[in-house]
Amino acid sequence: MEPLNLAEAQQAAARVMARCDRLAEISETADALTRVYLSPEHLQANRLVGEWMAAAGMRVWQDSVGNICGRYEGQQPDAPALLLGSHLDTVRNAGRYDGMLGVLTAIEAVQALHRQNLRLPLAVEIVGFGDEEGTRFGITLLGSRGLTGSWPESWVSHPDGNSITVAQAMADVGLDAQAIGEAAREVKDIVAYLELHIEQGPCLEQEDLALGVVTAINGARRLNCRFVGEAGHAGTVPMTHRKDALAAAAEWMVFIEQAAAKHGPQLVATVGTLQCQPGAVNVIPGEVALSLDVRGPEDRALAELLSALLTQAEAIALRRGLSFSAEEYYQIPATRCDEKLQAALSQAVTAVQGRSLSLPSGAGHDAIAMAERWPVGMLFVRCDRGISHHPAESVRVEDVALAVRAWTKAVSEIALSADSTGGQRVA
Repeated sequence: MEPLNLAEAQQAAARVMARCDRLAEISETADALTRVYLSPEHLQANRLVGEWMAAAGMRVWQDSVGNICGRYEGQQPDAPALLLGSHLDTVRNAGRYDGMLGVLTAIEAVQALHRQNLRLPLAVEIVGFGDEEGTRFGITLLGSRGLTGSWPESWVSHPDGNSITVAQAMADVGLDAQAIGEAAREVKDIVAYLELHIEQGPCLEQEDLALGVVTAINGARRLNCRFVGEAGHAGTVPMTHRKDALAAAAEWMVFIEQAAAKHGPQLVATVGTLQCQPGAVNVIPGEVALSLDVRGPEDRALAELLSALLTQAEAIALRRGLSFSAEEYYQIPATRCDEKLQAALSQAVTAVQGRSLSLPSGAGHDAIAMAERWPVGMLFVRCDRGISHHPAESVRVEDVALAVRAWTKAVSEIALSADSTGGQRVA
């Protein structure tokens, strides 16, 4: 199947933009878009998206964890599926494209098949995941982990800010926590997972490109760190006798910035919080607590950077007569996108854009969970100034038109490259 022509793509993009606007109206607050998992707004959004799926020729259902799902049959009714998706939940005071753009663009890809009465060797399924952001319960990827069958038992008793547990919230909307396992899909039933998403960063804009292909979703390590020195009178302790914890932290922060850049352009390191004790204008800081967030698309390079940062922190502390400690409290490995899917997406992007850019994702996505079971591929769409998780989030309609063309071509080519059983020719 060739890419949609320009007029068809423009019409599809206009529908996507209008539907993003419609979904943005479904919010728990009138003045800011907020739609959280298992809320009335979540179920309302599911119903609307389900209507659009049905209009595109799909069989539609809501699964046992609240994902809205649609299936466009292949040439054989029991064919395995190529799964497309993203999420329909939001952060608080969100933008209208994060997550939703991927679901709605996927519907347009199926709509193009349906309009031409085309069936592929694979079925095409779409899922609008109910929770990727973790806004309500503080635990993420509940929707995608429903499909992979990897919900921890403790999740059902996890409370939200109003002490309503996941199980209670499910019951409130007619779902049964005892049936969560029914959402899990057999590995053999899905060939691969593809996700389209706004970039949430500035790289495509800097390259003046609408589309890019994701190589990997960054792994992350987060630590609570501490320098302990000695508090003292700001006026009476000579500079040569000081054990200033804040000065040590400041020296380390400058090193972090420089070292991350030297280790590679795809590695990032951030000190996001800083607490200084005792915190008085006339007292030398005796203790400083600070956070460290390190991310990158390759686990080995990430570990090497983190080791270098911690080694330097210890050296700074030793030279200044202080102590340093660090405790890691969060770790997630990098998620590599499938090489063959990357190639297929790059070919489709090149066909409609002239060239393709490969780049990592600094943010997490449902593809992290899905990659535990199936090959995954991701396509990024340029967003204005890289702004996301904010009402100013914006995409161009002409970029969406290119995305629809590339997505439609990639879906068809990937499905046609698979054998009649879904085989291993994709992954």
